[in-house]
Amino acid sequence: MPVLESVPNFSEGRDRVTIEAIGAALAASARVLDVHADADHNRSVFTVVGEPDALVEALFAAVGVAVERIDLRLHEGVHPRIGAADVVPIVPLAPEDFDAAKETARLLGARLAGLGLPVFLYAPPERGPAYYRRGGLAALEARLGAGELAPDFGEELLHPSAGGVIVGARLPLIALNVNLRGEVEIARAVARAVRERDGGLPGVRALGLDLPRAGVVQVSMNIEDWNVSPPHAVVARVAAEAAARGAKVLGSELVGLMPAGAAAAAAGAALRIAGFDASRLLELRLLDDDG
Repeated sequence: MPVLESVPNFSEGRDRVTIEAIGAALAASARVLDVHADADHNRSVFTVVGEPDALVEALFAAVGVAVERIDLRLHEGVHPRIGAADVVPIVPLAPEDFDAAKETARLLGARLAGLGLPVFLYAPPERGPAYYRRGGLAALEARLGAGELAPDFGEELLHPSAGGVIVGARLPLIALNVNLRGEVEIARAVARAVRERDGGLPGVRALGLDLPRAGVVQVSMNIEDWNVSPPHAVVARVAAEAAARGAKVLGSELVGLMPAGAAAAAAGAALRIAGFDASRLLELRLLDDDG
């Protein structure tokens, strides 16, 4: 059986008890590798791995906790969202396992319908999470009511407190945030300059956000093809665009985990080592030899 990854995003980044309860539900059936919680986004991102059946059990249990404990009517945070469990991607760790990831996503979607949620299967890039989040919960509810959209599984309308959930298979991506000292309008302008849809870097999605609790503004990005747009090049472009507008880069933040190849590419660029890649990393070579 293949081992798959999931990176579920939950709309809670402040209540430690709820975050720990979600983590415990995941850990009962799968392996939790990382937890990233942010108070301004009011969002937690978990990285978990497991065989398909175990992963479905883990995610079903965790979404059940979110439905029970998170009320979107009381929720506020800067990150766009449509549900208590907002997006649940299934990610193949090997390219040949993509079909298994798609089937696992469908099985999970059917299970989640039993929690009283409308379940939307997404297919990046045309119908990625942004397609469903556009305009927020009120706009999504209006689109459902008008028949513009219909869930793939479950209820026809949003759950009153937990909203809906987006489920799908996708390839690995890198979630990377760059914090700036400046005005939020500058962060939004930088986001427009670097994201693909506005003529920026290929495979990059970006938002400009204000983080009042942290006292910074942020360019929040998903790098969907790090081979084409490596993270070190993306950060350099953000820094250049920010400097051109009078803003200063304070640092970067990785949400979740990233492939070793991306880190190797960044190290090779920084050290000016030609042809440097993950095959030159000692620990990975040892793991390959053990395998």
